[in-house]
Amino acid sequence: MKCPFCGRLGDKVVDSRESKEGEVIRRRRECQDCGRRFTSYERIDEIPYMVVKKDGSRERFDRQKVTAGMLRACEKRPVSVAAVEAIADRVETILQERSEKEIPTDEVGAFVMQELKRLDKVAYVRFASVYRHFRDIGEFMTELRDLLDTKE
Repeated sequence: MKCPFCGRLGDKVVDSRESKEGEVIRRRRECQDCGRRFTSYERIDEIPYMVVKKDGSRERFDRQKVTAGMLRACEKRPVSVAAVEAIADRVETILQERSEKEIPTDEVGAFVMQELKRLDKVAYVRFASVYRHFRDIGEFMTELRDLLDTKE
């Protein structure tokens, strides 16, 4: 860390304290050249993950939106909130493991549908009906037939 007084590199940490929320670490440092003390703060640098919507616009990834959509689909179903949170965790993990910091919403939706299909078929159909914007009952019935034909 560069000393704010003499500009030299080289210091030692005299004291470290975590904030009450645990989001920041405060460090008291002492310059090894001039001997003066100064304070530095460390916080995790959040990398904004962006989703690319169907119209090409971009917005920040919002875990709450994904979770809320799944919770609506799982309403009155034997699906725990913990299971929904676990799916949201896996979506975030996928984002963090990608080299690019953008992901199309259709990839997020497809992943969520795949996870819901394993978890609860009714929740899957509910989510798919909103996400895929079925134009008529025929498309909806085709999806149901495909679901009934698979033996997962």
